Amino acid sequence: MDGFELICPAGTPAALRAAVDAGADAVYLGFRDETNARNFPGLNFTRDDVAEAVAYAHARKVEVFVAINTYPQAGNLAPWQRAVDDAARLKVDAVILADLGLLEYAARRHPDLRLHLSVQASAANAEAIRLYREAFGVRRVVLPRVLTVPEIARLNAEVDIETEVFVFGGLCPMAEGRCSLSSYATGLSPNKQGVCSPASHVRYEPRGTALATKLGDFTINVVGADEPAGYPTLCKGRFVAGDTPAYLFEEPTSLNAMDLLPELKAAGVHALKIEGRQRGKAYIGAVVGAYREALTAFAAGQPVPRLDLQAMVEGGTQTTGAYKRAWR
Repeated sequence: MDGFELICPAGTPAALRAAVDAGADAVYLGFRDETNARNFPGLNFTRDDVAEAVAYAHARKVEVFVAINTYPQAGNLAPWQRAVDDAARLKVDAVILADLGLLEYAARRHPDLRLHLSVQASAANAEAIRLYREAFGVRRVVLPRVLTVPEIARLNAEVDIETEVFVFGGLCPMAEGRCSLSSYATGLSPNKQGVCSPASHVRYEPRGTALATKLGDFTINVVGADEPAGYPTLCKGRFVAGDTPAYLFEEPTSLNAMDLLPELKAAGVHALKIEGRQRGKAYIGAVVGAYREALTAFAAGQPVPRLDLQAMVEGGTQTTGAYKRAWR
């Protein structure tokens, strides 16, 4: 390992093989049901798929993590508990959990199963992280994308736990995925069903020479003939306020923290995470390969190369997010 552990997304078996072959140290995936926060048609893994994924990855010394990171529905715990049981049975290397009750279940029923705390838990201070470690034996916390590098450094100095941070991909401003906007518009919750802006509720309507993108009954954006029509998610919608159309929540952009590798290492970060389980294998291969190249150079004491990932970023723009919070 090149100083950092590189954690890479896999939404399909093909994407998993692409991530492994491009240089991932670990891949994370979800079962094909509501227990994971990327529960979209055509994505995710059957139990047989996971068994094959574990065999393929382990043969190449790559670990497999299963994200069981939605919140169990009241009176219907069985799918989430079964997901934990099956992950343990399939000998994955860790499960990524957010719900307190599910963490307790996993720790009690499978004491040898490694537990990681999902970013969905939004644990962003030492007291919260310490609680998860002491109560459930959590070994790693995925930190929310709202912390600066100095804040991450202070956390690592205060808690005895591995930290994992996002370095590339989409940003989510709504309490790290615990979003009510999509469920308000569609009735399907990212938190429980794992569905944000489900395709069944997406529509595109011509308006003269313009095109309206809609989610349920809500118009998310109206784009001109010379503008790309993005996928309608409310947090990245363009709305009229004060007679001026603007991105009120978040502009379409992608996180890219490759230039911050030295600072993240000095801050004590253990693992770097690439977002994008809904992305195809070409995207996965390109992004994972670029980060592996950068990490290899960094581990060798060489400058981090300036690798071009512009074609892979949302909206054609990149940001370092909160890591370099310029307004503070």
